[in-house]
Amino acid sequence: MSRIGNRVLTIPDGVTVTVDGSKVTVKGPKGQLEREFSNKIEISVNENEVTTKRLDEIKTTKQLHGTTNSLIQGMIEGVKEGFVKELEIVGVGYRFKISGKQLTINAGFSHQVHMTAPEGIELEEVSNTEIKVKGIDKQKVGEFAAQVRKQKEPEPYKAKGIRYKGEHIRRKEGKKAA
Repeated sequence: MSRIGNRVLTIPDGVTVTVDGSKVTVKGPKGQLEREFSNKIEISVNENEVTTKRLDEIKTTKQLHGTTNSLIQGMIEGVKEGFVKELEIVGVGYRFKISGKQLTINAGFSHQVHMTAPEGIELEEVSNTEIKVKGIDKQKVGEFAAQVRKQKEPEPYKAKGIRYKGEHIRRKEGKKAA
C-alpha cells in the first residue's frame, strides 16, 4: 500500500486543478502546468481536494501511484509559489554574468562558458558569485541548475567550483610531508 499515493492533496486558494482523462492541468498565480499521466491511475478532484487511486494491483501500477501523487503536488506548489535553486561559484576569478536568458560562466577555463536558460526558467543574479534559478516546473529548475553545476563541479582539495548554496563539500587532506 502506497502511503504517498493515498495522500489527499488540498488545493490552495487561487489554484485550479482540472482533469481531462489522464491529462491534468493546474493553473495558479505564477502560471499554468500540464502533464499527461498513466491511464492506470485514476485522478479525481472533489471541491478543493485531489486524490489518486490505482485501478489494479500490478507492481508497475503501484510504483506509479505515489509518483503521480507527488508530481501533482509539485505542480500545485509550483504554480502557487514556484521553485528556486541557488548556486554559488568559489574560486579566484570565478564568476557568473547574466544578460537576459544568457548565462556566462568564468570558471578557470581558457574560455567562457555560455548557457541559455530554457523556456519557463528565470535567472537572477544575486552577486557575481551567486545566482538563483527560478521557475514553476520543478523538473526544469532542477535540471538546469544541475547542468550549470556540471560545468565545473567542486573538487575535494580546495573546494573550487560551482555548488548549490549551503552544499557541504567533503574535503580531502591532500599531499603532506611525512
